[in-house]
Amino acid sequence: MKHFENGESDLEEGKMGKDRDKTLRNNRVFRLHNQALLSGLAYCISSCSMILVNKFVLSSYDFNAGISLMVYQNFVSVSIVTIMNFMGIISTEPLTWRLVKVWLPVNVIFVGMLITSIFSLKYINVAMVTVLKNVTNVITAVGEMYLFGKHHDNRVWAALFLMIISAITGGLTDLSFHAVGYAWQIINCFLTASYSLTLRRVMDTAKQLTRSGNLNEFSMVLLNNTLSLPLGIFLVFVFNEIDYLSRTPLLRLPMFWLVITFSGVLGLGISFTSMWFLHQTGATTYSLVGSLNKIPLSIAGILLFKVPTSVENSASIFFGLLAGVFFARAKIRERS
Repeated sequence: MKHFENGESDLEEGKMGKDRDKTLRNNRVFRLHNQALLSGLAYCISSCSMILVNKFVLSSYDFNAGISLMVYQNFVSVSIVTIMNFMGIISTEPLTWRLVKVWLPVNVIFVGMLITSIFSLKYINVAMVTVLKNVTNVITAVGEMYLFGKHHDNRVWAALFLMIISAITGGLTDLSFHAVGYAWQIINCFLTASYSLTLRRVMDTAKQLTRSGNLNEFSMVLLNNTLSLPLGIFLVFVFNEIDYLSRTPLLRLPMFWLVITFSGVLGLGISFTSMWFLHQTGATTYSLVGSLNKIPLSIAGILLFKVPTSVENSASIFFGLLAGVFFARAKIRERS
Protein backbone atom coordinates (compact mmCIF):
# COMPACT_ATOMS: atom_id res chain seq x y z
CA MET A 1 0.00 0.00 0.00
CA LYS A 2 2.86 2.34 0.92
CA HIS A 3 4.64 1.59 -2.36
CA PHE A 4 1.40 2.21 -4.31
CA GLU A 5 0.85 5.58 -2.55
CA ASN A 6 4.43 6.67 -3.36
CA GLY A 7 3.92 5.77 -7.01
CA GLU A 8 0.67 7.71 -7.12
CA SER A 9 2.29 10.81 -5.58
CA ASP A 10 5.14 10.58 -8.12
CA LEU A 11 2.61 10.53 -10.94
CA GLU A 12 0.84 13.58 -9.49
CA GLU A 13 4.13 15.43 -9.11
CA GLY A 14 5.03 14.56 -12.71
CA LYS A 15 1.69 15.93 -13.97
CA MET A 16 2.10 19.09 -11.89
CA GLY A 17 5.63 19.56 -13.25
CA LYS A 18 4.39 19.22 -16.84
CA ASP A 19 1.55 21.68 -16.20
CA ARG A 20 4.02 24.13 -14.66
CA ASP A 21 6.36 23.85 -17.68
CA LYS A 22 3.42 24.33 -20.06
CA THR A 23 2.24 27.42 -18.14
CA LEU A 24 5.76 28.90 -18.15
CA ARG A 25 6.11 28.20 -21.88
CA ASN A 26 2.73 29.83 -22.64
CA ASN A 27 3.65 32.86 -20.52
CA ARG A 28 6.95 33.20 -22.38
CA VAL A 29 5.22 33.02 -25.79
CA PHE A 30 2.59 35.54 -24.65
CA ARG A 31 5.34 37.87 -23.40
CA LEU A 32 7.21 37.59 -26.71
CA HIS A 33 4.02 38.35 -28.68
CA ASN A 34 3.38 41.36 -26.46
CA GLN A 35 6.95 42.61 -26.95
CA ALA A 36 6.66 42.20 -30.74
CA LEU A 37 3.29 43.99 -30.81
CA LEU A 38 4.50 46.79 -28.55
CA SER A 39 7.74 47.32 -30.51
CA GLY A 40 5.79 47.28 -33.81
CA LEU A 41 3.35 49.89 -32.57
CA ALA A 42 6.19 52.05 -31.23
CA TYR A 43 8.02 51.85 -34.59
CA CYS A 44 4.86 52.68 -36.59
CA ILE A 45 3.87 55.60 -34.35
CA SER A 46 7.37 57.14 -34.26
CA SER A 47 7.98 56.85 -38.03
CA CYS A 48 4.52 58.25 -38.91
CA SER A 49 4.72 61.02 -36.30
CA MET A 50 8.15 62.20 -37.49
CA ILE A 51 6.89 62.94 -41.02
CA LEU A 52 3.61 64.47 -39.82
CA VAL A 53 5.36 66.73 -37.26
CA ASN A 54 7.89 67.89 -39.88
CA LYS A 55 5.03 68.66 -42.28
CA PHE A 56 3.26 70.57 -39.48
CA VAL A 57 6.39 72.67 -38.79
CA LEU A 58 7.00 73.42 -42.47
CA SER A 59 3.40 74.00 -43.59
CA SER A 60 1.26 75.01 -40.60
CA TYR A 61 3.97 77.15 -39.00
CA ASP A 62 5.26 78.10 -42.48
CA PHE A 63 8.86 77.71 -41.30
CA ASN A 64 11.23 78.53 -44.18
CA ALA A 65 14.55 77.35 -42.75
CA GLY A 66 14.65 73.63 -43.52
CA ILE A 67 18.42 73.26 -43.06
CA SER A 68 18.27 74.93 -39.64
CA LEU A 69 15.46 72.53 -38.68
CA MET A 70 17.65 69.57 -39.71
CA VAL A 71 20.63 70.93 -37.73
CA TYR A 72 18.53 71.41 -34.58
CA GLN A 73 16.95 67.93 -34.85
CA ASN A 74 20.39 66.33 -35.24
CA PHE A 75 21.72 68.37 -32.30
CA VAL A 76 18.85 67.03 -30.13
CA SER A 77 19.68 63.45 -31.21
CA VAL A 78 23.41 63.87 -30.48
CA SER A 79 22.66 65.37 -27.06
CA ILE A 80 20.33 62.50 -26.04
CA VAL A 81 22.68 59.75 -27.31
CA THR A 82 25.68 61.37 -25.57
CA ILE A 83 23.79 61.66 -22.25
CA MET A 84 22.57 58.03 -22.48
CA ASN A 85 26.08 56.83 -23.30
CA PHE A 86 27.51 58.80 -20.34
CA MET A 87 24.89 57.25 -18.01
CA GLY A 88 25.74 53.75 -19.26
CA ILE A 89 22.28 53.06 -20.72
CA ILE A 90 23.75 52.46 -24.19
CA SER A 91 27.27 51.99 -25.56
CA THR A 92 28.73 53.78 -28.58
CA GLU A 93 32.06 53.61 -30.38
CA PRO A 94 34.50 56.51 -29.83
CA LEU A 95 34.74 58.90 -32.81
CA THR A 96 38.32 58.57 -34.05
CA TRP A 97 39.83 60.65 -36.86
CA ARG A 98 40.37 57.51 -39.01
CA LEU A 99 36.69 56.55 -38.64
CA VAL A 100 35.55 60.11 -39.44
CA LYS A 101 37.68 60.17 -42.64
CA VAL A 102 36.14 56.91 -43.88
CA TRP A 103 32.59 57.97 -42.96
CA LEU A 104 32.71 61.54 -44.32
CA PRO A 105 31.57 60.74 -47.93
CA VAL A 106 28.56 58.81 -46.55
CA ASN A 107 27.74 61.69 -44.22
CA VAL A 108 27.73 64.26 -47.04
CA ILE A 109 25.10 62.14 -48.84
CA PHE A 110 23.22 61.69 -45.53
CA VAL A 111 22.99 65.48 -45.01
CA GLY A 112 21.84 65.98 -48.61
CA MET A 113 19.22 63.25 -48.15
CA LEU A 114 17.78 64.91 -45.00
CA ILE A 115 17.77 68.43 -46.46
CA THR A 116 16.10 67.44 -49.75
CA SER A 117 13.52 65.42 -47.80
CA ILE A 118 12.59 68.50 -45.74
CA PHE A 119 12.54 70.76 -48.82
CA SER A 120 10.22 68.41 -50.75
CA LEU A 121 7.91 67.93 -47.75
CA LYS A 122 7.30 71.67 -47.60
CA TYR A 123 5.76 71.70 -51.09
CA ILE A 124 4.28 68.20 -51.54
CA ASN A 125 1.56 66.49 -49.50
CA VAL A 126 2.51 63.54 -47.29
CA ALA A 127 0.68 60.91 -49.38
CA MET A 128 2.48 61.88 -52.61
CA VAL A 129 5.86 62.05 -50.84
CA THR A 130 5.23 58.48 -49.64
CA VAL A 131 4.40 57.27 -53.15
CA LEU A 132 7.30 59.15 -54.80
CA LYS A 133 9.74 57.67 -52.29
CA ASN A 134 9.06 54.30 -53.95
CA VAL A 135 11.24 55.49 -56.85
CA THR A 136 14.21 55.09 -54.45
CA ASN A 137 13.66 51.31 -54.57
CA VAL A 138 13.93 51.36 -58.37
CA ILE A 139 17.22 53.34 -58.32
CA THR A 140 18.62 51.09 -55.54
CA ALA A 141 17.72 47.90 -57.44
CA VAL A 142 19.45 49.18 -60.60
CA GLY A 143 22.46 50.29 -58.54
CA GLU A 144 22.72 46.86 -56.88
CA MET A 145 22.68 45.22 -60.28
CA TYR A 146 25.49 47.35 -61.75
CA LEU A 147 27.65 47.89 -58.62
CA PHE A 148 27.30 44.54 -56.84
CA GLY A 149 26.18 42.25 -59.67
CA LYS A 150 22.98 41.38 -57.80
CA HIS A 151 20.16 40.00 -59.92
CA HIS A 152 16.48 40.32 -58.97
CA ASP A 153 13.68 37.97 -59.97
CA ASN A 154 10.70 38.91 -62.15
CA ARG A 155 8.36 39.58 -59.19
CA VAL A 156 10.70 42.31 -57.89
CA TRP A 157 10.97 43.99 -61.30
CA ALA A 158 7.16 43.79 -61.74
CA ALA A 159 6.70 45.53 -58.36
CA LEU A 160 9.24 48.20 -59.31
CA PHE A 161 7.44 48.78 -62.63
CA LEU A 162 4.15 49.25 -60.73
CA MET A 163 5.88 51.78 -58.46
CA ILE A 164 7.05 53.85 -61.44
CA ILE A 165 3.55 53.79 -62.98
CA SER A 166 1.95 54.88 -59.69
CA ALA A 167 4.48 57.71 -59.23
CA ILE A 168 3.82 59.03 -62.77
CA THR A 169 0.02 58.76 -62.54
CA GLY A 170 0.10 60.25 -59.03
CA GLY A 171 2.07 63.26 -60.27
CA LEU A 172 -0.22 63.76 -63.28
CA THR A 173 -3.38 63.69 -61.14
CA ASP A 174 -1.97 65.68 -58.17
CA LEU A 175 -4.24 68.70 -57.63
CA SER A 176 -1.60 70.41 -55.49
CA PHE A 177 1.29 69.68 -57.90
CA HIS A 178 4.40 71.79 -57.23
CA ALA A 179 7.32 71.51 -59.67
CA VAL A 180 9.93 72.67 -57.13
CA GLY A 181 8.72 70.11 -54.58
CA TYR A 182 8.80 67.28 -57.12
CA ALA A 183 12.31 68.29 -58.23
CA TRP A 184 13.56 68.14 -54.62
CA GLN A 185 11.87 64.76 -54.13
CA ILE A 186 13.50 63.26 -57.25
CA ILE A 187 16.92 64.48 -56.02
CA ASN A 188 16.07 62.97 -52.61
CA CYS A 189 15.33 59.58 -54.21
CA PHE A 190 18.76 59.54 -55.90
CA LEU A 191 20.53 60.64 -52.69
CA THR A 192 18.66 58.07 -50.55
CA ALA A 193 19.57 55.28 -52.98
CA SER A 194 23.19 56.52 -53.09
CA TYR A 195 23.31 56.56 -49.27
CA SER A 196 22.06 52.96 -49.10
CA LEU A 197 24.53 51.73 -51.75
CA THR A 198 27.52 53.69 -50.39
CA LEU A 199 26.79 52.54 -46.83
CA ARG A 200 27.21 48.91 -47.88
CA ARG A 201 30.70 49.62 -49.23
CA VAL A 202 31.85 51.81 -46.34
CA MET A 203 30.37 49.74 -43.50
CA ASP A 204 32.91 46.89 -43.67
CA THR A 205 35.86 49.34 -43.65
CA ALA A 206 34.31 51.38 -40.83
CA LYS A 207 33.80 48.27 -38.66
CA GLN A 208 37.51 47.45 -38.89
CA LEU A 209 38.37 50.90 -37.48
CA THR A 210 36.20 50.53 -34.36
CA ARG A 211 37.37 49.20 -30.99
CA SER A 212 34.81 46.36 -30.87
CA GLY A 213 34.94 45.53 -34.58
CA ASN A 214 31.26 46.43 -34.87
CA LEU A 215 29.19 49.57 -35.51
CA ASN A 216 25.78 49.47 -33.83
CA GLU A 217 22.76 51.68 -34.55
CA PHE A 218 23.55 54.11 -31.73
CA SER A 219 27.14 54.59 -32.93
CA MET A 220 25.86 55.26 -36.45
CA VAL A 221 23.33 57.82 -35.14
CA LEU A 222 26.07 59.56 -33.15
CA LEU A 223 28.55 59.46 -36.02
CA ASN A 224 26.12 60.66 -38.71
CA ASN A 225 24.45 63.36 -36.63
CA THR A 226 27.69 64.71 -35.10
CA LEU A 227 29.38 65.02 -38.50
CA SER A 228 26.25 66.61 -39.99
CA LEU A 229 26.35 69.58 -37.57
CA PRO A 230 29.37 71.52 -39.00
CA LEU A 231 28.27 70.82 -42.59
CA GLY A 232 24.68 71.83 -41.76
CA ILE A 233 25.80 75.09 -40.08
CA PHE A 234 27.93 75.87 -43.16
CA LEU A 235 24.89 75.33 -45.44
CA VAL A 236 22.74 77.56 -43.19
CA PHE A 237 25.11 80.44 -44.09
CA VAL A 238 25.34 79.43 -47.77
CA PHE A 239 21.51 79.42 -48.17
CA ASN A 240 21.32 82.64 -46.08
CA GLU A 241 18.89 81.18 -43.53
CA ILE A 242 20.50 83.38 -40.85
CA ASP A 243 18.68 86.41 -42.27
CA TYR A 244 15.31 84.59 -42.08
CA LEU A 245 16.02 83.30 -38.54
CA SER A 246 16.84 86.81 -37.30
CA ARG A 247 13.48 88.12 -38.59
CA THR A 248 11.00 85.29 -37.91
CA PRO A 249 8.77 85.65 -34.82
CA LEU A 250 8.48 81.84 -34.57
CA LEU A 251 11.71 81.59 -32.55
CA ARG A 252 10.05 83.62 -29.79
CA LEU A 253 7.23 81.10 -29.40
CA PRO A 254 7.85 78.46 -26.66
CA MET A 255 5.35 76.12 -28.34
CA PHE A 256 7.34 76.20 -31.60
CA TRP A 257 10.53 75.20 -29.72
CA LEU A 258 8.61 72.39 -28.04
CA VAL A 259 7.37 71.05 -31.40
CA ILE A 260 10.79 71.10 -33.13
CA THR A 261 12.46 69.55 -30.06
CA PHE A 262 9.81 66.81 -30.15
CA SER A 263 10.62 66.25 -33.84
CA GLY A 264 14.30 65.76 -32.91
CA VAL A 265 13.32 63.23 -30.22
CA LEU A 266 11.12 61.41 -32.76
CA GLY A 267 14.02 61.22 -35.21
CA LEU A 268 16.06 59.39 -32.60
CA GLY A 269 12.98 57.40 -31.59
CA ILE A 270 12.79 55.90 -35.08
CA SER A 271 16.34 54.51 -34.68
CA PHE A 272 15.54 53.04 -31.26
CA THR A 273 12.14 51.55 -32.15
CA SER A 274 13.29 50.14 -35.52
CA MET A 275 16.16 48.35 -33.76
CA TRP A 276 13.82 47.06 -31.04
CA PHE A 277 11.19 45.89 -33.55
CA LEU A 278 13.80 44.21 -35.76
CA HIS A 279 15.21 42.39 -32.72
CA GLN A 280 11.75 41.21 -31.57
CA THR A 281 10.56 39.99 -35.00
CA GLY A 282 12.94 39.83 -37.97
CA ALA A 283 13.76 41.40 -41.34
CA THR A 284 10.67 39.86 -43.02
CA THR A 285 8.08 41.29 -40.60
CA TYR A 286 10.00 44.57 -40.35
CA SER A 287 9.96 45.03 -44.14
CA LEU A 288 6.25 44.20 -44.48
CA VAL A 289 5.17 46.43 -41.58
CA GLY A 290 7.28 49.27 -42.98
CA SER A 291 5.39 49.03 -46.28
CA LEU A 292 1.95 48.66 -44.65
CA ASN A 293 2.71 51.60 -42.35
CA LYS A 294 2.64 53.95 -45.34
CA ILE A 295 -1.11 53.41 -45.80
CA PRO A 296 -2.29 54.99 -42.49
CA LEU A 297 0.44 57.64 -42.87
CA SER A 298 -0.92 58.71 -46.27
CA ILE A 299 -4.52 58.76 -45.03
CA ALA A 300 -3.50 60.79 -41.95
CA GLY A 301 -1.54 63.23 -44.14
CA ILE A 302 -4.55 63.86 -46.40
CA LEU A 303 -7.03 64.27 -43.53
CA LEU A 304 -4.89 66.30 -41.10
CA PHE A 305 -3.65 68.83 -43.68
CA LYS A 306 -6.90 68.92 -45.68
CA VAL A 307 -5.20 68.05 -48.95
CA PRO A 308 -7.36 68.62 -52.07
CA THR A 309 -7.58 65.31 -53.90
CA SER A 310 -9.52 63.57 -56.65
CA VAL A 311 -10.68 59.99 -57.21
CA GLU A 312 -7.92 59.51 -59.81
CA ASN A 313 -5.19 60.82 -57.49
CA SER A 314 -6.47 58.79 -54.52
CA ALA A 315 -6.49 55.67 -56.72
CA SER A 316 -2.90 56.39 -57.86
CA ILE A 317 -1.75 56.81 -54.25
CA PHE A 318 -3.47 53.60 -53.14
CA PHE A 319 -2.04 51.77 -56.17
CA GLY A 320 1.45 53.01 -55.24
CA LEU A 321 1.08 51.90 -51.62
CA LEU A 322 -0.05 48.43 -52.72
CA ALA A 323 2.92 48.29 -55.10
CA GLY A 324 5.15 48.97 -52.08
CA VAL A 325 3.61 46.03 -50.18
CA PHE A 326 3.94 43.82 -53.28
CA PHE A 327 7.61 44.84 -53.55
CA ALA A 328 8.25 43.96 -49.87
CA ARG A 329 6.67 40.51 -50.37
CA ALA A 330 8.65 39.95 -53.58
CA LYS A 331 11.93 40.84 -51.78
CA ILE A 332 11.06 38.43 -48.94
CA ARG A 333 10.45 35.60 -51.40
CA GLU A 334 13.65 36.48 -53.25
CA ARG A 335 15.66 36.28 -49.98
CA SER A 336 14.04 32.97 -48.98
